[in-house]
Amino acid sequence: MTSIRSILSCTFAAVLIAVSGSVTARANASIDVVATFSILGDMVRQVGGDRVRVTTLVGPDSDAHVYRPTPADARAVAGTRLLVINGLGFEGWIERLTEASGYKGRVVTATDGVEPRRMTDDGQGEIDPHAWQNLANARIYVRNIVDGLAAIDPAGADIYHGNAARYLEEIDVVEAQVREAVDSLPVERRKVVTSHDAFGYLSAAYGIEFHAPVGFSTEAEASAGDVARLIRQINRDKIPAVFLDNISDRRLLDQIVRETGARIGGTLYSDALSKEDGPAGSHLGMILHNIRTLVAALGD
Repeated sequence: MTSIRSILSCTFAAVLIAVSGSVTARANASIDVVATFSILGDMVRQVGGDRVRVTTLVGPDSDAHVYRPTPADARAVAGTRLLVINGLGFEGWIERLTEASGYKGRVVTATDGVEPRRMTDDGQGEIDPHAWQNLANARIYVRNIVDGLAAIDPAGADIYHGNAARYLEEIDVVEAQVREAVDSLPVERRKVVTSHDAFGYLSAAYGIEFHAPVGFSTEAEASAGDVARLIRQINRDKIPAVFLDNISDRRLLDQIVRETGARIGGTLYSDALSKEDGPAGSHLGMILHNIRTLVAALGD
């Protein structure tokens, strides 16, 4: 376990160094791009480098599920060369915003080509939009962003493809570390509870079982029956830890902790990054932080 934590710590530091080097000041940036939320904003910056000036609508530690666009957001979209969205229904407000702004430019849907995961939310089948939690999907995001940037700025295509190639190599390194870390955990301890169901793609890709009292949107509310069933499952399966979500209200998890004896294993980042100087200031930094937090709590 110590070696896994050491490897993850080293990799985390390396990624932060790489990220900070690739998102230096953009005073001379010539291409305006709007990304809908912080994780996409980071990906666009990694690919665009100094050539792009990125505006992110839903910033760090903010919840895109309950976001309400502002007039300033409409102005930003109206003036951009490229709009990058997640898709899969994640931004329920995006059509209203683009209509209000009058935007007629190019839109990149980062999840184009992703195989959607379906889930049950409030008894109805829904598409899970949190595809960025699987690094195989992150590669698809990067390729869609490259294509979008190259289409509006052909003169910068070689730069975008070069940045993307380096970024894809970083993704490969991080994914190898994620698999090694998860493999270090006994199978019976790979069970966790989180605030809302945002980690289904991570679960399917890397073999950690996630349970949540509410569905994939933070707008959903858990019923008393849902919470009671989850408490029974925690006790039955001896789930060792529950994890906070950086965009969710913790009171429901506190209730679950009181009634089960499970402990708070830490904070996971799901739909938003931390601020740049926080523990999850980039997409890859977020993935590493989450895995380090999970391994530390489940491996004890």
